[in-house]
Amino acid sequence: MVPRTGLAAVSAALLAMNRRLEVRDVLQTIVASARDLLGAEYAALGVPDHQGGFAQFVVAGVSDEQWKAIGPLPRQHGILAAMLQDATPQRLADVRKDSRFGGWPAAHPTMADFLGMPIADGEQVLGAFFLANKRCPSPGEQSRPASRERSCAFTEDDEELLRLLAQHAAIALTNARLYERSRELTIAEERTRIGHELHDAVAQKLFSLRLTAQAATALVDRDPARAKAELHEVARLSGEAADELRAAVVELRPAALDEDGLVATLRTQAQVLDRAHSAEVDFVCEGVRALPAAQEEALLRVAQEALHNALRHADAEHVRVALVRRGPSAVLTVTDDGKGFDPDAVRSAGRHLGLVSMRDRASGVGGTLTVRSEPGKGTAVALEVPGG
Repeated sequence: MVPRTGLAAVSAALLAMNRRLEVRDVLQTIVASARDLLGAEYAALGVPDHQGGFAQFVVAGVSDEQWKAIGPLPRQHGILAAMLQDATPQRLADVRKDSRFGGWPAAHPTMADFLGMPIADGEQVLGAFFLANKRCPSPGEQSRPASRERSCAFTEDDEELLRLLAQHAAIALTNARLYERSRELTIAEERTRIGHELHDAVAQKLFSLRLTAQAATALVDRDPARAKAELHEVARLSGEAADELRAAVVELRPAALDEDGLVATLRTQAQVLDRAHSAEVDFVCEGVRALPAAQEEALLRVAQEALHNALRHADAEHVRVALVRRGPSAVLTVTDDGKGFDPDAVRSAGRHLGLVSMRDRASGVGGTLTVRSEPGKGTAVALEVPGG
């Protein structure tokens, strides 16, 4: 039974699990909650790939450097396999003395007492908790000394609490997967729509472009003036086709976000643009790590639009992309020292420089877009989104 004093912590953990929608966020929240509530030094959650390994393996209590040194994800063997195959909890006084223990990599931290719990939805095992080294502070002691290898044993109450967490974790993980599946279907539908737009708009423009170029070729000798006019039309049509193609491609979520995350993607793009343009492009990040997928995509798209404007239209010599944490929010700022513009004049002329698209992306994630610019004084585009 959970003590009354711990009910608030349990309730907060369960609410945190179910507030998240992205699978990776759900897993990280679940692991952190289990580690804190049960007083474990280490916690992990593995999602099996049904091929003898793990599709995802999230840890808490291990630094990034330690995790890299440990090496590849573990395989399903020994105690890990027992929980995943038989959906059987495991509570051990010393995991190293169990007959199924097969050792661990040299960089792996030392673990003794162990508590494992399957996360199941009916007959389907979605994953499993792995907790180790129950903290056992003496009266007045805030935490177990790092040098003390032996820790307290997990209790029957700990097992029951972890069983409760596993039941709610199954719900949260299932909901997150359903959300991502729904999102994938939406993206697939959007890709189909964009494909149709490419065919209906850009393909027709390119067809007109080819005919106009053929006409210019035929006229260049006998009527140079008309040929020149046709070539001007070629330039206009190619510009429109390029704009429509770029607008369609911008709607597609880049794979780099899913693979590398926002910070790495922005850093890479800044490096590529710095090499490709005469202007100096740099990127700085302070205090921002992973964000929900929708926020990351909005921030990336606004950064891309602002960078495009700075490098193609502003004649800037220096462009800076900054991503910083400001209280509970993440703030992206793209500043340049280019020629700037009058925002009111741009709107009245019907040239928005992507401002409408950027504002739509900001509002779509509950963010705020600010654009400051004056002729001769450069431009600053800032997007603030919740969840930093």
